[in-house]
Amino acid sequence: MDNEILIEAQALSRRYGPTMAVSELNLTLRKGDILGLLGPNGAGKTTTMKMLAGCLAPTSGAVKIKGISLAEEPKRAKAHLGYLPEQPPLYPELTVNEYLRYCAGLHGVPRAEREDAVARAKQACALNDVAQRLIGNLSKGYQQRVGLAQAIIHRPPVVILDEPTIGLDPIQIREIRALIRELGHRHSVILSSHILPEIQAVCSRVMIINKGRVVYAEALNRSAPARVESVIVGLRRAPDEAALKNIPGVRDVQTLSNGQFRLAVAPQQDPREALAEAAVKHGWGLTELRSESKSLEEIFVELTSGDAAAAETLKEAA
Repeated sequence: MDNEILIEAQALSRRYGPTMAVSELNLTLRKGDILGLLGPNGAGKTTTMKMLAGCLAPTSGAVKIKGISLAEEPKRAKAHLGYLPEQPPLYPELTVNEYLRYCAGLHGVPRAEREDAVARAKQACALNDVAQRLIGNLSKGYQQRVGLAQAIIHRPPVVILDEPTIGLDPIQIREIRALIRELGHRHSVILSSHILPEIQAVCSRVMIINKGRVVYAEALNRSAPARVESVIVGLRRAPDEAALKNIPGVRDVQTLSNGQFRLAVAPQQDPREALAEAAVKHGWGLTELRSESKSLEEIFVELTSGDAAAAETLKEAA
């Protein structure tokens, strides 16, 4: 099914002593999604990824992978996952071929199919030219590619990537981002990052986490304009606020000056057409009608304001 739910997390929480690292997180990943977890350093992204991958038990809450409980049937559930942690689990003394054959065995790929699986992963991650080289002698960018290859070698429907471009130079970052976009054609992906352009470059949905809580979750359409957050309307013969609030799509009304109002817009709605029609119908004398929008960067800063890490993120984004 194209709309199949591959990961479902409900009320996921993790406490470290008195510190609540993740609190009541709900997450759904469907087939074809590339979901970006965005947040400042220390927001709870890595803890979330570890719980989703079954590497860390939640304090409370539950995770299902393709409908299979990660707590009750971890082996069956994890068979549908590929995971690249922040530090790739590599063996520097092995060649790329040796390591990928070893990983294929760990992931339960039948012996007769392992060479094909290794060849397929090398092709997908552009590793054929370094297949005979020791992993310890590869650049960090190629080591990251090897980490990606081990995550997809068993062709899992879901791939979880924790900070996949951290520590890479700009050219390596571009290469890994292109590779992730390509993976998105064949796998559903969860990608964590504290760098906003990372999420904007490759993801179809974004979830912002701050201080362990989800503070924003929306689809990310790079070709669409920024979402309308509010509307400024100017009227010569202004009605009372209640009349404006009754217009479909208007969530709240703030009176400004000189017949101007700021109208807060309900999610996924745009009341401008209805406003214009009402102004003509009731003779309000429309003089101004414009939208106010927020970019993802503005939303991120607003929702994480007060965190030093948020300012650092903007420096990296510049």
